[in-house]
Amino acid sequence: RGPAHRRRRRRFITTAIQHGQLSVARRVAHIASPPMSSPSAATGNASSETMVPEPLLQFAQALFSGASGALLWVSQADASTLAALAAAALAAYVAVSVLLAEKVPRIDVALTPEERAGCPGKKWKPGVSDKAYGAGKSDRIPCYDPGTLEMLGPDMHAMTAAEVRERIERARVAQKTWAKSSFKQRRLLLKIIQRFVLENQDDICQVSARDSGKPLVDAAFGEILVTLEKIRWLLREGEQWLRPERRSAGMMMFYKSARVEYHPVGVMGAIVPWNYPFHNVFNPLLANVFAGNALVIKVSEYASWSSGYYGRAIEACLDAAGAPRDLVQIVTGYGEAGNALVTGGVGKLVFVGSTGVGRMVMKAAAETLTPVVLELGGKDPFIVLEDADLSQCVPMALRGAFQSCGQNCAGAERFYVHAKVHDKFVERVVAAASKLRQGWALSPGGVDCGAMCMPNQAAYVQGLIDDAVAKGAVVKVGGTMNPDKSAGQFFPPTVIIGVTHAMRIAREEVFGPVLAVTKIHSDDEAVALANDCDFGLGSNVFGSKRRALKVGAQLEAGMTCINDFATTYMAQSLPFGGVKESGFDRFSGVEGLRGCCVPKSVVVDAYPFIRTDIPPPLQYPVAACAFDFCKALCHMFFGMGFLEQATGLLMLIKAMLLPPPAPNKKD
Repeated sequence: RGPAHRRRRRRFITTAIQHGQLSVARRVAHIASPPMSSPSAATGNASSETMVPEPLLQFAQALFSGASGALLWVSQADASTLAALAAAALAAYVAVSVLLAEKVPRIDVALTPEERAGCPGKKWKPGVSDKAYGAGKSDRIPCYDPGTLEMLGPDMHAMTAAEVRERIERARVAQKTWAKSSFKQRRLLLKIIQRFVLENQDDICQVSARDSGKPLVDAAFGEILVTLEKIRWLLREGEQWLRPERRSAGMMMFYKSARVEYHPVGVMGAIVPWNYPFHNVFNPLLANVFAGNALVIKVSEYASWSSGYYGRAIEACLDAAGAPRDLVQIVTGYGEAGNALVTGGVGKLVFVGSTGVGRMVMKAAAETLTPVVLELGGKDPFIVLEDADLSQCVPMALRGAFQSCGQNCAGAERFYVHAKVHDKFVERVVAAASKLRQGWALSPGGVDCGAMCMPNQAAYVQGLIDDAVAKGAVVKVGGTMNPDKSAGQFFPPTVIIGVTHAMRIAREEVFGPVLAVTKIHSDDEAVALANDCDFGLGSNVFGSKRRALKVGAQLEAGMTCINDFATTYMAQSLPFGGVKESGFDRFSGVEGLRGCCVPKSVVVDAYPFIRTDIPPPLQYPVAACAFDFCKALCHMFFGMGFLEQATGLLMLIKAMLLPPPAPNKKD
């Protein structure tokens, strides 16, 4: 094989690459690299041998000769050649990915000038304005920024029971159409929402900050990141968990095929709180529309203003995906609207809120036997063992206590710190907490802690602090609210030590920016104190991995994070929920997604020409040997070992062939 043969082979491969006659793998050089100039090309006579770079041409030749040739070439190539090849392959991958990427429609939903401006100069007056609204009995819902008390816009409408039931019926009609949609269309809807979230993070977070009082960084964490992670998980795994699932058919039904099918509930109801106005709406929305449901969701009266902007975005996303606009209904109102949603005929209801209201929801749902998922209060322990890494757990503790001003269902509320690291832990959290900036969520330069969304929550937290101090606890930072109520709904970031379980703050849900520390002396004491609580939502343990896992396994909670804080929620494949007075059932994760469905058991013949026929002895009227026949079947299929099963077969033959003994005559 002389030079002439090699030139002919090279010319053949070059021509094949240029005309697309080789596979995609063999054409990588041609796809990824632009034509290279040559002296002949400059004169208008391009040479086919110089259209492909030399290293890529050599690699194509090696591929053409087989895998062994390619490996030999790679082993002999120098670093620069391999780098060029890798760059070309990456460029080809990017080019193909761009060309094959699905075109996702962009929606344009902007804040109105009125929404951006608010109502300058018009303020909510605590103790005065609330009386004008009749303590939840009005047909209007006031909307104001808890950090400035400035009115955000016109009052929202408080819906009546009749209006809520009408919304449920509209959703029911829309769901019958959506239930027939393909997973492809459902994924498109989620991708449209994903694009909207990515492109409108500023507006989404600013609206949330103004409605709930949280800083922009906390909104980014709690509104944007978790929503995008939810979308990603549903796009990657959602269909897998909603497809029919094969199950074993059992011993006697070995010739059958058994499966579970997941059918949409129909219309799902949801009542959500105010602490994360965007995510609390989109979290149930994403799972339910992907499962084929409609959703009727009641937002809190303390965060209704944001539902105007978010609602318009939802409608635009539905339109862009070709989904019925009535598929998602947002309800605003007070107790009347909430009760109507519970009793108005939804297929299932998710309630997220306080334990007291959760009991009322469960009682109302019992009238119509509506299934409910309850995610109620939480008082999560944050356990710091003696071998914990303080450089990791102290920043986590601060985030757990002060994120969103402590207004988190799974926020850290009880800090159990081992005596050997207690003083250092306290010293570090006090130093950091004393530097936190608090103020209006959209203050220039940013803040660390915003306002309390609930109008009376700061006074409630003050009561817990005062009770603890009266019983021996010591406030190291903060601890006293601003008496000027016109300055906004604030409670300062607080660190309090010497907390015992005789104090209200150790037992009642705080839902405020308080880091309450209890000193412990052993792992067993940490477990005992952590479990000495009516709630059981989440938990967090810091220490060496093996030790922390051992402690975490003993905690009475629905979720446990080891050497991290609340990461079970970022893992969207996991269920979210608690035990004891933190509620029951789950949303999120595989369990939550399937919870949007009615599981249906299906059994069908697995093999042609094999079917179930009732044996003659068991057909009506049953034969005299029918009972002996049944006993023989039990021994044959479920006997304790081969010998007993063989005996059962003989019993079956006997029951079929021999007449049963004559019954004893009565005297």
